[in-house]
Amino acid sequence: MQFGIFTVGDVTTDPTTGRTPTDGERIDAITQIALKAEEVGLDVFATGQHHNPPFTVSSPTTHLGFIAAQTERLILSTATTLITTTDPVRIAEDYAVLQHVAKGRVDLMMGRGNTGPVYPWFGKDIRQGIPLAVENYHLLRRLWREEAVDWQGKFRTPLQGFTATPRPLDGTPPFVWHGSIRSTEIAEQAAYYGDGFFHNNIFWNMEHTAQMVALYRRRFEHYGHGAADQAIVGLGGQAFMAETEAQAKRVFRPYFDNAPVYGHGPSLEQFTHATPLTVGTPEMVIERTLGFADAVGDYQRQLFLMDHAGLPLPMVLEQLEILGREVVPVLRTQFEARRPAHVPSDPPTHASLVAAGPEAKHHLVAPAVPAAERAATRVSA
Repeated sequence: MQFGIFTVGDVTTDPTTGRTPTDGERIDAITQIALKAEEVGLDVFATGQHHNPPFTVSSPTTHLGFIAAQTERLILSTATTLITTTDPVRIAEDYAVLQHVAKGRVDLMMGRGNTGPVYPWFGKDIRQGIPLAVENYHLLRRLWREEAVDWQGKFRTPLQGFTATPRPLDGTPPFVWHGSIRSTEIAEQAAYYGDGFFHNNIFWNMEHTAQMVALYRRRFEHYGHGAADQAIVGLGGQAFMAETEAQAKRVFRPYFDNAPVYGHGPSLEQFTHATPLTVGTPEMVIERTLGFADAVGDYQRQLFLMDHAGLPLPMVLEQLEILGREVVPVLRTQFEARRPAHVPSDPPTHASLVAAGPEAKHHLVAPAVPAAERAATRVSA
């Protein structure tokens, strides 16, 4: 099972000091956080993609390439890649370059983004968010798997005999996760292709998360990729830890109360009761995280959000030390002890996909044909 962290890259004032980091300081801090993740034995570092303040992470491939040059083992991913407002041709080429730079230590998570104004900035209509996500990913699959692509869809310029370059490393595209918290269409697309499904449940109760994961599992089995409990699932989570629960709450409370995404809403106690946020001891985080599998079934990737809300870098690095040294080793043992033998422990990696070969079922799923292309075919016929 893979464990890691993800950042949303927010630039938030530290409420205890009143100091706001510059964009450069925050980007450097995220780099140091990624390096610490590898140092303490985590498996994955993932970064978001945003194009509006207070976020500073607009170019994941640039940043991940820099981190790749300073790491050896860490899997580099996104959380998320905006499949709606980013041209799938750019995604195909940028992440193929990153694959080569990182020697295959790359996967990515597709998402629609939750910031409405971003859509028109990139010439898109948020009312078409779901169709954009679905159609663009259909094209991305083909760009990575076909040397010459003829394409006609609804949302971008048609392609004729187009070859995305460079080609994926070893002829093997990165493994893709589809991130969604409420859209059944995205879970359906993940299941259709046999891709991973990541439910970033940090704002949701576990009952809702379990429903979304169950839907994806049923459809994964329906499309013939394996039994429902073998579907590739990832979850989010967030935690803040100290030697005692009282100490953890005392330190974390001002950050929670003033965070752009938390503050001035439910109390810390209400939020920790209703969502996966755990503020307490490492043992409490272990117990809470193990409970995720009771709700959604045995899964393959757990990512924690640890560097948000204005937390200063030294405090985040200390949290990662606790996570990597005290929490994750126990979780690895406990999750594997409960996992049935037929349920995969790890999600696909570049190495496992290469080993599976170009004739692997997941690689060869026939691309879905968008409605516009079907209509054009009928007219020409």
